Amino acid sequence: MYSILPVPKVEWGPKSMKYAMCFFPLVGVAVGLFFFLWAQLSVVWGLGVFLRSAVCVFLPVLVSGGIHMDGFCDTMDALCSRQPAEKKLEILKDSHAGAFAVIGCTLYFLLSFGLWTELRLTKEAVCVLGIGFVLSRALSGLSVVTFRCAKSSGLVAAFSDAAAKRQVRLVLICYLALCAAGLLFVQPLLGGAVLLAAAAAFCVYRRVSYHGFGGTTGDLAGWFLQVCEFLMLLGVTAAQKLPQ
Repeated sequence: MYSILPVPKVEWGPKSMKYAMCFFPLVGVAVGLFFFLWAQLSVVWGLGVFLRSAVCVFLPVLVSGGIHMDGFCDTMDALCSRQPAEKKLEILKDSHAGAFAVIGCTLYFLLSFGLWTELRLTKEAVCVLGIGFVLSRALSGLSVVTFRCAKSSGLVAAFSDAAAKRQVRLVLICYLALCAAGLLFVQPLLGGAVLLAAAAAFCVYRRVSYHGFGGTTGDLAGWFLQVCEFLMLLGVTAAQKLPQ
């Protein structure tokens, strides 16, 4: 569901969904591995910065099947509507893309591309951003079993209701701890920038979901993941620009 990678099919039901969120960060592992491979190939092949950067923007969307970008676009339409929470939730359910979705998606890709062209693709930067793909999904999964749901139906509500919340929280916190340790071990400055960016994105996510929608939804979780990964990229790029 959360990637285009072929995996054995599982029949959806309360029992099979009980620990589903425990495996969500593994999609981030796959994205990180593809990103690492592309970074290595771009150096070996001597590719220019524009092609290298374009694929870096495209890879996470490709591997995830665009599911999180879909949530980002829906959320942009809802947020920019300036409507009450009930109306925003209706906008999230609308399958049509509005003007703000198109504008938001275009700006997201343009700014991401610009940041990738500014980034020095060192081994440390590749490693911390690769870990970031796991970190963002661990936080997104944690929100599913921690945040209040905006409605009783929908994707997040289904996962939240079926989850063994205590056990899932513990597993996701372990992911977070391992990511934090890995980030700081690889490079404290760049790793710290990723952690600060992820923490800021998570706080904003909670505030936006609670104050704007009455709780989280699947679209908001997707919006958070895209914003989190953008801010992590921004943080690493900015950290590289600091005087050494």
